[in-house]
Amino acid sequence: MSFLIYDLIFLAVFLVLLSIFLYTRKHNLKREGLLFLYKATWGIRLIDYIGSRYKRTFKFLSYISIATGYLLMIGIFYLVYSIAKIYLFNPDIVRAIKVPPILPLVPYLPQIFKLDFLPPFYFTYWIIILAVIAISHEFAHGIFAVHNKVKIKTTGFGFFPFFLPIFLAAFVELDEKVMAKKKKFTQMAILSAGTFSNVLTAILFFGVLVLFFFMAFSPSGIIFDSYATSTIAISGISMVNSIPLNNASYNNLLENLNETGLNEIKVGSKEYLTTKEILEKQKDNQENILVYNSAPAIKEKLGSIITEINNVKIDNIDKLVEELSRYSPGDEVIIKTKLEEEGFTEKALVLEEYPEKPGVAWLGIGFINQERPGIIGKIVNALSSFKKPHVYYEPKFNGISLFIYNLLWWLILISISVALINMLPVGIFDGGRFFYLTVLGLTGSEKTARRLFVFSTQFFLFILLLLMVLWVFSFVR
Repeated sequence: MSFLIYDLIFLAVFLVLLSIFLYTRKHNLKREGLLFLYKATWGIRLIDYIGSRYKRTFKFLSYISIATGYLLMIGIFYLVYSIAKIYLFNPDIVRAIKVPPILPLVPYLPQIFKLDFLPPFYFTYWIIILAVIAISHEFAHGIFAVHNKVKIKTTGFGFFPFFLPIFLAAFVELDEKVMAKKKKFTQMAILSAGTFSNVLTAILFFGVLVLFFFMAFSPSGIIFDSYATSTIAISGISMVNSIPLNNASYNNLLENLNETGLNEIKVGSKEYLTTKEILEKQKDNQENILVYNSAPAIKEKLGSIITEINNVKIDNIDKLVEELSRYSPGDEVIIKTKLEEEGFTEKALVLEEYPEKPGVAWLGIGFINQERPGIIGKIVNALSSFKKPHVYYEPKFNGISLFIYNLLWWLILISISVALINMLPVGIFDGGRFFYLTVLGLTGSEKTARRLFVFSTQFFLFILLLLMVLWVFSFVR
């Protein structure tokens, strides 16, 4: 049975039990805006115990927390700017991503929108991650508040009341009157503590992820990105599928291609392969087109995960190059590949000569540089540096390895996302008040701080609305 079935059963049971729990304790529920808040005193003793101790440590951490808050605010500014550029100037990317810019991460979102670049996201993941992130975030607010002599009134969680009681987040209710009388530094330390804890959570679980990865996975093959390609001039094409072509142009080339399967193209004495679908995507290229080299890998439709060559294990690119160097053009090799579904398959291929190096055997596969550009790209590269590029890792524990790895991966990603979003200088987030106090500290004017706070909130709400409009228009162009 698919895990999705178990996950849906767990979702149904969870909602039933939560409904019963809330109904029997409805006296603790209070409506605030769009949310129902369940107020209790869970964890207050623990928060008081931790917050009232380690005074020097928390004083030192207050500086780090505030500095982290500013770094996150700069980070979310850059992120919003980068996303806005994509939505304004790259509608093709927006259409490919499919997901609207304003959409909370809910269970099954990657599966629903068929986002293959993301791992599946189950309700089980969602509830575990939400508990870890929300509770640590709010406890951090509470601990720093107690450290600074701000009383905690209640704790609890909130949810949308529509249709079904969907759990949203934990909260710690502080004594706002006492909070407002504290120094700006103190208030900013308390406000930034939640996002600081999210960053610490991401760092902690990244370490857990790396350790778990090396314990639960082993390098077992290489993954190539594409078959070998070349760029050719359309005017140089002399034959298509054994049909002579005079004065070749994009249109008459397209007319002579088969609707399905590979098509043979000749340029002088050299042969290339393409499909009609690939050529149609290059309609703007009227002079040069990208085609496949006529090589063993594409002729035999070799799978993208190679695990063995003639019973020799291939677990990195250097090993692949070393093994192929043992053979000459014309030699036959047995290549084992992993199927997308369960199992493996073996194919006999006759190696051909590498066009650029006479006498050297080749398969005709290509590897794309996985280095991502820009600041965000460099961060992602650093975070994934523990995995060797183009290496296929086999899970040691069927089902469990990948399940836990994806859970940890989502936990890190969402921790960072929550930390960034919470530092948006918008009224409903911690970053809103943090921004207000910053302006107040710089200008000494409450009027100026209030005006800039309102402007900032309205500006970012306008940007979000603009992104939604651009998202809609990207599908109607």
